[in-house]
Amino acid sequence: MFHWLEKNPFFFAVGVFVTIAFAGLIEIVPNFAQASRPTIGTAPYSTLELAGRHAYIKNSCNACHSQLIRPFKSETDRYGHYSLSGEYAYDRPFLWGSKRTGPDLMRVGNYRTTEWHENHMMNPSALVPSSIMPGYKWMFTTMVDVDTVLAEQITIANAFGVPYNKAVPMKDGSSRIVKMGSTLEEANNLALEEARAIVKDMKNQDVKDAVANGKIPEIVALIAYLNSLK
Repeated sequence: MFHWLEKNPFFFAVGVFVTIAFAGLIEIVPNFAQASRPTIGTAPYSTLELAGRHAYIKNSCNACHSQLIRPFKSETDRYGHYSLSGEYAYDRPFLWGSKRTGPDLMRVGNYRTTEWHENHMMNPSALVPSSIMPGYKWMFTTMVDVDTVLAEQITIANAFGVPYNKAVPMKDGSSRIVKMGSTLEEANNLALEEARAIVKDMKNQDVKDAVANGKIPEIVALIAYLNSLK
C-alpha cells in the first residue's frame, strides 16, 4: 500500500493532505467549541441592559465605537484585556465593529461611572474638549420599549437556551441569576428595580422623577448597558 502511494505522487499528496486535515480538525474543533462557550463571569443581559443595548444600536453608537479589543500591546494598554470569543456568547447581533471614530467600549464599564456617562451623553465636549461626538439629549426624555425587550428575551431563551432565571458562575466564585419576567408587568418591574439603582448616581431630576413615576428614559437603560461592559 505504502509502496504504491510512493510511486503515485498525486495520490500520495492527497493522502498527506487528508491526514493533516483530519488531525487538524481533531485538534482545533474541540478548542474552538470550548472558546465559543460563555466565559466565566459572562451573564445574559438583564431587561434594562438589553433595553440599553437596543438604544445603543438604534442611536448608531456602534457606527463610531467598536467592541473588540485585539491582542496587541497598544490595544491592551489602552483598553484592557483583549476580547475573548466566549464574552460574546449572548450578543445578538455582535457589535465588534471596525471603525473607531471614538474609543473602543468593550470594557468601558471598568473605568467610567454612571455620572460620567450622564454628563458625557448630554454634552460630550464638556468632558472631552476635542470630542466630535454630538450630544444625545433626546435620550433623557425618550422612554424605553420593554415590550420589545421581553419578546427578545423569550425568543432567545427558547431558541438558544440563554440561561435566564438560572445561576451563572462569576469570576469571584459567586453566582448571578439574571431574572426574566414571564409577563410584561414583571419585566417592567425588573427593569424599574435596576433603573432605581442607576438613577441614585445621576443628577438629572427629570430622569429621577420619570423613574419614580414608573417610566424609564433611554439614558438610564444605555448607562446600565455600558456599565455591564467589563
